[in-house]
Amino acid sequence: MDRLLETDHADERIVLGLLSSLESDAERSQRHIASELGIALGLVNAYLKRCVKKGLVKVHDAPARRYAYYLTPQGFAEKSRLTVQYLSNSFSFFRLAKGDCVQAFEAAKGRGFEGLVLAGQSDLAEIAILCALDAGITIVAVVDARSTAAKFAGVDVVKTFADVEGKFDAVLVTDVTRAMQSYETAIAAVGAERVLAPALLRLRLNAAGGGAR
Repeated sequence: MDRLLETDHADERIVLGLLSSLESDAERSQRHIASELGIALGLVNAYLKRCVKKGLVKVHDAPARRYAYYLTPQGFAEKSRLTVQYLSNSFSFFRLAKGDCVQAFEAAKGRGFEGLVLAGQSDLAEIAILCALDAGITIVAVVDARSTAAKFAGVDVVKTFADVEGKFDAVLVTDVTRAMQSYETAIAAVGAERVLAPALLRLRLNAAGGGAR
């Protein structure tokens, strides 16, 4: 059931992102939208066809053999509905993530970990950075091989754990899209006993890793 809900939420986020992008610029290319949403070009095409079929979007010819996509009244209504739902879900996510991060930092301090690296640039990572201030935890860096940013919420972003400048005690997994992959990469880099994760990621950490569940 949880996996089905996660799939539905991901689906709705893509639709909301697509409708918002088209509202901003009807002649925006599918390649541009794919880059903007961080999804495959083929997926953008599939979602566009679905939106057209549902009557949310209309297609018109545009110069240079391109197409323009316009939101219909039904499309505007659906965008509004999804926006309200997203804001509601975001607030719930923030409360849950904040509580999990506080628990993770308490577990870290209980084991003498004060300097942490975050594995994954995400909304969860931003919440962790905010919570770290109150917890007396130092976030040394964010490791994310896919990020092109140099800084995230005031923290250095690097590609690998080997790129982290300065000493750190442990890793907190904050990758919400590839949590297990980031968790396994962190274990390979620092060992399971130094890897923590918020409970909301539903990672089955072993007893040695401790985790925060």
